[in-house]
Amino acid sequence: MTDRRALLDRLPVSPRFWRSPLRGTWLTSVLGVVLLAGVPLLFVTGLLSYAAYNPDLSPLNDRTPDKGLLGFYLFSWPTDPHWLYRVTQGVHVAVGVALIPVLLAKLWSVVPRFFALPPVRSVAQALERLSLLFLVGGGLFTFLTGVLNIQLDYVFPGSFYRLHFYGAWVFFAAFAAHAALRVPQTVRTLRQRGGPVAYVRSTTSPAPAASDELAAPDPASPTLSRRGLAALVGGSSLLLLLTTAGQSIGGPLRRTALFAPHGGGDPGGGPDGFQINKPAALAGVTDAQTGEAWQLVVTGSRGQVRLSRAELLAMAQHSAALPIACVEGWSTEDQHWRGVRLRDLAALVGYEPEDAPDVLVESLQLRGSFRRAALRHNQVRDPRSLLALQVNGADLSPDHGYPARVIVPAAPGVLNTKWVARLSFGRVR
Repeated sequence: MTDRRALLDRLPVSPRFWRSPLRGTWLTSVLGVVLLAGVPLLFVTGLLSYAAYNPDLSPLNDRTPDKGLLGFYLFSWPTDPHWLYRVTQGVHVAVGVALIPVLLAKLWSVVPRFFALPPVRSVAQALERLSLLFLVGGGLFTFLTGVLNIQLDYVFPGSFYRLHFYGAWVFFAAFAAHAALRVPQTVRTLRQRGGPVAYVRSTTSPAPAASDELAAPDPASPTLSRRGLAALVGGSSLLLLLTTAGQSIGGPLRRTALFAPHGGGDPGGGPDGFQINKPAALAGVTDAQTGEAWQLVVTGSRGQVRLSRAELLAMAQHSAALPIACVEGWSTEDQHWRGVRLRDLAALVGYEPEDAPDVLVESLQLRGSFRRAALRHNQVRDPRSLLALQVNGADLSPDHGYPARVIVPAAPGVLNTKWVARLSFGRVR
């Protein structure tokens, strides 16, 4: 019997297998409180990110066409304030990255429960374990796909938008249910007098509290306090925040954004020295397509108009100071764009500026996501929405969309279509 017990203690199913003296309800409760504050913020900003694509406007914008009832919250994305998407998506990515150490530490703190025997003691316990499957699986999947997207590594099968969208809903539903069950116990734990047990290096192991279901029954010699572990996790989160948030905050902090897409800081100087995701060569856009023969085709209720770049430059030119902000979390400071207002182009084909309709924008790019995208009428009518021909006092570079690109306040970067070939007002399907 003794030999059998000794063998069992070497397996994860035995509580004595898990000997870290740092595990305990206090540590798990502290980590849970951090997630309780961060995950809802992460979820809400993620929903806002999806709404910013105006997915109910056109199937072209809808990366998750079978979302069904999960799209109940969608609304027409505004153009004010012009930095709206820059802030919401910057917060979403920065908070998501910063929560990774907290999530992993929380899983580590409760891992003995995953191996507890018997696996099912009651119907209620079976339901709880099933919810943990969705909680842990959904959380790891959502965070992993998010990190891969930040780095532009699309190694997962299918559309990132659809996978991340469904994963987030599964994770948050399980998280909300788990929080409802565990918050009362967490509050009781954190209100107990004395707080955490401050373990120090010692030859004797502290005895776990009788009521602490997560503490090791036979702890090893401690080398770190629970407060120390909490500080280590917090420091890791802060480090990740500092190496991520600069890509959306900008200024000197951009140089600290080592975790940013392309692993970089500033992309260089000059009028076009700001971030891009897709250069012209990668998009398959050639000099022959953007040369003298290029014309913009504009269609509407009164037919079709073709405009060369010289004819566009001869029209009334307007300026707007707007950033570029992308789903990966990076954004630029306000760049100074100059070109023709979208609503003025709508007027050429039969629409009053204040009544300009939705527009379908098509790029010279032949392949890839968002080579065609729709903009809502409020975006078209905004006087800052331009078919930009210049940026920061110089002609657009090929990588920034020469000969013409769309720029719209508060819109995700992929809706600011580059290498524009056609504008179809009143048709977005």
